[in-house]
This record gives sequence, structure tokens and C-alpha cells, in this order.
Amino acid sequence: MAGRRGLLTLDALRERVAAGTIDTVLVALTDMQGRLQGKRCSAEYFLEEVAHHATEACNYLLAVDVDMNTVDGYEISSWERGYGDFVLRPDFDTLREIPWHEGTALVLADVERVQGGSVAVSPRQILRRQLDRLADRGLGAYVGTELEFIVFDDSYETAWDKRYHGLTPANQYNVDYSMLGTARLEPLLRRIRTEMAGAGLYPESVKGECNPGQQEIAFRYAEALATCDNHSVYKNGAKEIAAQEGKSLTFMAKYNEREGNSCHVHLSLRSASGDPVLAGDGEHGFSPLMEHFLAGQLAALRELTCFFAPNINSYKRFVRGSFAPTAIAWGTDNRTCALRVVGHGESLRVENRVPGGDVNPYLAVAALVAAGLHGIENELTLEPEFSGNAYTSGKPVVPTTLTEAAAALDESRIARDAFGDEVVDHYLNAARVELAAFESAVTDWERIRGFERL
Repeated sequence: MAGRRGLLTLDALRERVAAGTIDTVLVALTDMQGRLQGKRCSAEYFLEEVAHHATEACNYLLAVDVDMNTVDGYEISSWERGYGDFVLRPDFDTLREIPWHEGTALVLADVERVQGGSVAVSPRQILRRQLDRLADRGLGAYVGTELEFIVFDDSYETAWDKRYHGLTPANQYNVDYSMLGTARLEPLLRRIRTEMAGAGLYPESVKGECNPGQQEIAFRYAEALATCDNHSVYKNGAKEIAAQEGKSLTFMAKYNEREGNSCHVHLSLRSASGDPVLAGDGEHGFSPLMEHFLAGQLAALRELTCFFAPNINSYKRFVRGSFAPTAIAWGTDNRTCALRVVGHGESLRVENRVPGGDVNPYLAVAALVAAGLHGIENELTLEPEFSGNAYTSGKPVVPTTLTEAAAALDESRIARDAFGDEVVDHYLNAARVELAAFESAVTDWERIRGFERL
């Protein structure tokens, strides 16, 4: 990513502030739900104070639900602990312009305790730890995420007032790969592509998808941490740009009964010198490392599904024949398998098709790395490739509910060895909070079935 348009050094930021072209710097962390949270700082204050001394935010930002409600069960933050602060330490490798806001730059922050030391449950810190484990073996991870969304002609305010019912999709029919379908949305899609490029991302292409109004913008793969940073900036920015255009878009995993929003994650490994290490002379063109790495993905997938599918709604995607996976199997260029191997030689990589658009990329990639390391460290044997329709294969399946996934995570030795009890218990509590909220809700489905007829 070095040298990409829109990325800034601290000296370049100073020059722009002095010239009056940047007056605001956003300092943000990525929270448990994958959202950007933080502060809008005046650029002058940022340069004088935050750049050298960091800034602080309430530690409840990593201990709330989607509605920002304070909830029980978190060790890091509670009424008993007084809801204190933690430190947001800017990572200047992420400093960039934000073209969709006038005079604005953004920097992502690592989360530290006021007393010193990183906050282990912060998603960015969780991923850093797994990447450090890889680095100890002389390896680095490169990642691409394919994030789908559905666009509506309604504004976010209108959508809220309608309680998200009866919205008008920006396309009226399936526009998968349709040039005409994407042309209908090109003003919005072009803004997202070009303004993301102006924020240091590398857009590759855009294509229509199956659900009316559904689109996918693909970005160039990069080093794992940079990809997750870019994913978070893009997801937040795409919503902001849509809002400026009077439209809305959703990344939720399953908006309706049609095709859900996926987020396929592609991952490859390289040596410390930058050489690809997954290709080799073995069967399928695999190296022994690739065989162990892929075997680890299969072995750990059920236990780590909570990190790929963190919400109640995530599990509504897993429908047979929907291009969302159900079977824990691997195949070469086989979209019916949870793990699809694509590319060859230098481009050989594993695609995990389990995550939806609601995934937190840091947690998903951390889980992929941890699973791969489990396979490498234990020299696991790779099962034969699956050919055909994995939906009818009889293979083990991904968890079908958050309850099932949370139970698998709770009992997972792989997860606790890789992440530590503090991290596992923190995200188990997040699952319990989500489940309790859902189980206390009365849904439209219940009213329609029961109001008159029961």
C-alpha cells in the first residue's frame, strides 16, 4: 500500500493543515461489531496533542451491544469498574485522506490500557497477535475480502421510519454480472470506487449480484492487517457516501429471504522475503505447508464459526443451494464448499465462504490464521478434495445457529490456546448478549402467525 494516493505521512498531514486543506482528523477504533468509533479532532489539536500523546475514550466501546447499551458480563468494563477510559494510540500507517468529507483525514488506532499494555479483546489487537505468531514462523498473511451489499433508493432516515419494511431496491431484478444493472447505479458506485481510491484503497471492479439492488465492489488484496483496516474504512465510507446521495445500503448477512450478503475471505501465505509458500510439487500443486494449513481450516471451522458469523442474522445465510456454504469441505474452484481453493502457483489461496457482510474482518482473519497455525503446528493430514455438490455430501456442516456456534467456541481448545481465555470469554459474552436480546423480542413473524389465527 506504500505510495497509494490518499495515504498520508505525518509530515504530509502537517503540510495540508498548514495550507488549510485539512482541518479535521478522525481518530477511530474498530469495535466488536466491526464499526468505526472514535472522535473528530481539530487538525491543529491532533498535531499538537494526539499525534504525540494519543487520546482516550470510554472503555465501554468494547463492551456494548449493537444499540450501544451497557450490558453485563464483560470483564473489561462495567458499572462496578466505573466505566473508565482506554487509550487510542494512532497507527500512522493508516493515516489517510477521506475524500467524501471536506477537509478530513482519518487514522485508525490501536487500543491500550491507561496503565500500559494492549487491550487483548480489541479486534485489531487480536489480529496482531495471530500475525505475530505467523511472523515467528517466518510467515506473513495476505488477504482479500469480497464484501456484498444491497442498495435502496430510500434514505437511511426513511428506512428507519419504515422500520426497514417496504423499501425500494435500486434494481428490480437479478443483475448478477449485468452491465445494464450496474449502469443504473453507476453514479453511486463510481463515487464509492473513486473516493475509496482517494482514501488509499485499490478498487479492482464492481459487479451486480443476485438480490435486487445487490452489488459487490472488489478491492486489491494486501497484507492482512492493511486489508482489514481498508475493509473497515470502506464499509463505513460506503454507508456515508450512500447517505450523501439520499440512498441507503445494508451489509447485513440476510436482509430478506433471497440471497444474502456474503464476505468471502481469501488468504495466502508468504515467506519473510515475500515468496509465496502454499504452492508446491504435491497433489493439486500444494506444498506440505498448504496441506497442513488447509487441514487446520477444516479442523477448526466449526469451533471458530462465531468469529465468522457473529450475529443471529448471520446464520440465516446458510441455506442449501444458495451459494452460502453449509458443508465443511474443501474443493478446487467449488462454490458449494465452505473452503474453496482458487488460483495456482503464486496466486494459490484459500477462500473461506462462511462469513457474511456483517463480519468483523479482524476477527475472521485472526480465526483463519489461528486455524491454519493449528494445522501447521500439528502437521494435520489433509482429507481428499470434494468434487460435486457439497450441499448433498453428508459432510459435517457449519453451525446453524449462534447458540450452536457459541457452544462450540466455549468448548474449543483450539480457540483458547490461540486467543486465550480472556478473548474467548469476551466474545462468548457478546454472543450471549445477542441471543438474550433476540429471545426477548417479539417479531413480525410471530404477530402474523399468531395475532388472529392462534
